[in-house]
Amino acid sequence: MGDQHEEAENVVTRTNDDIAAHNRLFDQARESYRTAREKIENGEDPEKQKDEITKARETLQRARDSLQSASTRMQNVRKLDVDPVIKNYGRILADAMGAQLSAEAREIEFYGVMEEDPTLKENRDRALKILDKAGEDYKRAEKSYTNARELAGAHPKIIKLPKDSNGGTQTASRKAAPEAPENQREKDPGGG
Repeated sequence: MGDQHEEAENVVTRTNDDIAAHNRLFDQARESYRTAREKIENGEDPEKQKDEITKARETLQRARDSLQSASTRMQNVRKLDVDPVIKNYGRILADAMGAQLSAEAREIEFYGVMEEDPTLKENRDRALKILDKAGEDYKRAEKSYTNARELAGAHPKIIKLPKDSNGGTQTASRKAAPEAPENQREKDPGGG
């Protein structure tokens, strides 16, 4: 059992490394998107923002790859002969990462829509529906991440989590989907 407990600790450590890599890339993707959205809202040529939106989509895909590796690794913890607390932690964290991955897949789909239509003039309803679904997934992920943190906090001798730069425990979750750019289209004076 000692060898499997050590293996579980290694999995948690590697998972946290993958989560840290994910978080860095996720923040870069969101910053690229935020920059493009602000430029669009400020009236700059939307077509010139496509590269920034593509960069956000591609960076978020790389972030998802890190999180997918972490999720797969945590699912394998449940197969080990270790303390039930560790197995439960692995299950909760894998569920959280699954919801996060679903949300990020939707966010990537949203970026794809924006690449085609940066102002969302033709695809606003579709984009907003995608973001609503992503938001629901992000909320599910956040709830599960909170449960995982609480479980780890209740059992610090069994589950050792690294601290993030703010002194809290690392998690991959973000609480909300990105916002769509404000519609720049002027209303037709004829009521249309």
